[in-house]
Amino acid sequence: MKKLQFALVGAAALGLAACGDRDADSMENIDANTPSQADQLNALADDAANRAEAEAMGTQAEQVQEAEDQANADTDDVEPTQNPDENVSGM
Repeated sequence: MKKLQFALVGAAALGLAACGDRDADSMENIDANTPSQADQLNALADDAANRAEAEAMGTQAEQVQEAEDQANADTDDVEPTQNPDENVSGM
C-alpha cells in the first residue's frame, strides 16, 4: 500500500512539473505578442501631439485668412480717381 501511495505521489509530482514548464512558455508568448504599457503610452502621446499640431495649424490658417481678408478690405476702401494726373502735386 505504501508503494502505491509513493508511486501516485511521484506521478502527481512529475505531472505538475510538466505542466509548470508549459505555463512559463505561455507567459513568454503573451509578453511577446502584447504591446507593453510603455508602447501604449508612447502611442497615446504621439496621438496627442499630432492632434495639438493639427489644431495649431488650423488656428494659424484661420489667422492667415483673417489677415488676407483685412488686407483685401483695406484695398477695397481706396477709391481710384478718374484722372491719374490729378494725383500729381507740385508740377
